[in-house]
Amino acid sequence: MLGGYECLLAAEVSVLAVLAFYLYLIAFAKLTISLPILIGNGVFATVFLLILVSNGLIRIFTMSRQNGLKTYILLAIFWWLPVVNVILLKKVCRTTVKEYRYELKKSERNRNRETAQVCATKYPILLVHGIFFRDWKAFNYWGRIPKALIENGATIFYGEQQSTAAVPVSAAEIRDSILKIIKETGAEKVNIIAHSKGGIDSRYAISVLGMDKYVASLTTINTPHFGCNYARKLMDKIPDKAVAAIGNKYEKLFTKLGDTEPDFMSGLVDLTDVACAQLNEIAPNMPNVLYQSIGSQMKSRSAAGFPLNLGYMIIKPMEGENDGLVATTSMPWGNYLGLVTTTGKQGISHGDVIDLTRKNIDGFDVCEFYVDLVSKLKRQGF
Repeated sequence: MLGGYECLLAAEVSVLAVLAFYLYLIAFAKLTISLPILIGNGVFATVFLLILVSNGLIRIFTMSRQNGLKTYILLAIFWWLPVVNVILLKKVCRTTVKEYRYELKKSERNRNRETAQVCATKYPILLVHGIFFRDWKAFNYWGRIPKALIENGATIFYGEQQSTAAVPVSAAEIRDSILKIIKETGAEKVNIIAHSKGGIDSRYAISVLGMDKYVASLTTINTPHFGCNYARKLMDKIPDKAVAAIGNKYEKLFTKLGDTEPDFMSGLVDLTDVACAQLNEIAPNMPNVLYQSIGSQMKSRSAAGFPLNLGYMIIKPMEGENDGLVATTSMPWGNYLGLVTTTGKQGISHGDVIDLTRKNIDGFDVCEFYVDLVSKLKRQGF
């Protein structure tokens, strides 16, 4: 990737050098250049520069994860347009260098603490996803986080529940995953890190389905413990037929993607404030389990793409600050560790906090955040 940047940089320097050389020959050396020589040299220089630029872009395109598809598409369309193509290439170069420095710093940091195994917790880590996703092997819901944890000594498993179902159904699937892990590893318990609805499902499994015997800690990330008030209000306004039609299409799609019995409507209903209030009554914290929670928030609607930008605008006037799906007031549960903050203007969305888009955010290293979270569990004896 860095070599690709260096190719682009070499092309830029070459262009400036050629222009400066010709300017000197014509303006100062008073040298008259024949047209065939000028054309021949121009063709040679162009071919040479195209090789350099193509080499650089191929390297960056195949290696960089932070140069977005939008930038590549614009470059493919406007590569021939002077000034615009230079601006786009400059943007690619800046992003590439930034990404290289980030990855280099991360690699050096992990190498320096390799022997410490800072994430080698007493009990394995169980990552539990939120609604409308699955634990796919080809696309990890948790982005680059699992790899970072494993590199630092963690043992990772996944909840493997369906993408959406009623809380009792999802909780039963998580229970089965916990028992399977206990049997396979011989561990006495697990540490659960759950995102979004996964936190509610996990609480139900712990308190109602008897998994408190096998869970050492539960850390919830952006979980709507007190529900989503806006979800109930929206469902009241949207015609039942429209919701049912969307649900049917969703269930057909995710049945093909691996769900056995996806239940779109039940999953949504169980996220409303009324349903969560009822769940909080029947699923109290268990005394032998550490409960802790973390939240994040977007700072503006431009901090994330669709549908989180739309969600931010809907929730803001109704429930205040939010991450695009969950109001920050609904996130605390147990020992509240606070809101994850960033020095940039973007904030951290519902997807950013689990590295869903694999996007580096100024002032927030998502992988290091989870390494720190798990290393604290290790220091606490979990």
